Amino acid sequence: MSFGAKDVAELRAMTGVGMMKCKEALTESNGNIEEAVNYLRKKGIAGAAKKIGNIAAEGIIAVAIADDKKSATLIELNCQTDFVAKNDDFINFAKKIAKIALDTKSNNLEEVLAVNFEGKPLSETILEQISKIGEKIELRRLAYLKTDGVVAPYIHPVGYKIGALVALSTAAATEDKALDIAMHVAASNPAPEFKTRADISAEVVAAEKNIEMQKDDLKGKPDEIKEKIVEGRISKLLAVKTLDEQPFIKNPDQKVKDYLGGAIIEAFVLLKVGEGIQKKEDNFADEVASMMAGS
Repeated sequence: MSFGAKDVAELRAMTGVGMMKCKEALTESNGNIEEAVNYLRKKGIAGAAKKIGNIAAEGIIAVAIADDKKSATLIELNCQTDFVAKNDDFINFAKKIAKIALDTKSNNLEEVLAVNFEGKPLSETILEQISKIGEKIELRRLAYLKTDGVVAPYIHPVGYKIGALVALSTAAATEDKALDIAMHVAASNPAPEFKTRADISAEVVAAEKNIEMQKDDLKGKPDEIKEKIVEGRISKLLAVKTLDEQPFIKNPDQKVKDYLGGAIIEAFVLLKVGEGIQKKEDNFADEVASMMAGS
């Protein structure tokens, strides 16, 4: 039985599966729509794709680190409920994905999703997991760090909701120092935006200065006095934004750069589960009221 574009579109509308997979299913089923649906169901794809539009703001942060401690990958794998996020199968799946991402040595999400995993692209394996678990799963973000020094991760053990990676260099760099700074980054609230003052652009400084100069408490003061006051405020503000100038979490009397003792922060990254996602708010009272009104 032959099939055309109209049949592919019809199958896609029925299952929510991508065009190429629909074409594959129809080819394998000789154009028979019902058999094509069964083919996709057997593959664990039909029905799963329809959940792609759901909001997945829960999940975990997982990490994989190379044996030589010179590279690591942090990922955020999302799901819809905290119940699934705590499931051992989901956690182990996230760890496998992190290892795949590490082996890929890439910060490109699409590249990682295309990697062969258990005989098929990782993206298809995720679809199968969606069908198995019954809710949306999404590899949302990843971060790969590589250094000639040492890299260390920190995953907050309560729920695995926050994770950080830190790469250090120079002879003073050690795994313990990298781990401590990763822990510091994970605990920072707000998190630092820059490694050092040298990373802060003149544009950022100028913008902050413009805001401070217009504050009400400086009105009427001579320009030279305003300049000195603003200079002090900017210095304190940038210290908060800069990682190596923050009070070290294990010893607030000591700055991060003092604790490092000559080790240089090459890079750091922080991932928090669901960051930036607008969560759906369930209003069960309104739902019940609506159901009662319609009965």
